[in-house]
Amino acid sequence: MNNNSSIYQTGLYLRLSKEDGDVAEGSKLVSNSISNQKALIMDFLKSHPEIKVYSEYVDM
Repeated sequence: MNNNSSIYQTGLYLRLSKEDGDVAEGSKLVSNSISNQKALIMDFLKSHPEIKVYSEYVDM
């Protein structure tokens, strides 16, 4: 068994869908699509501790 565990640095890429509505969050508008994408990714990462988020990119 190989105990060589690797850590992977990754960037999150979130893309706005123009068909989704926006919701107020704080003092700015945030797309439902962006919020949902980030929630799904963060949920996935909970079960993959070897993946560390280095940066986040949002395409609006």
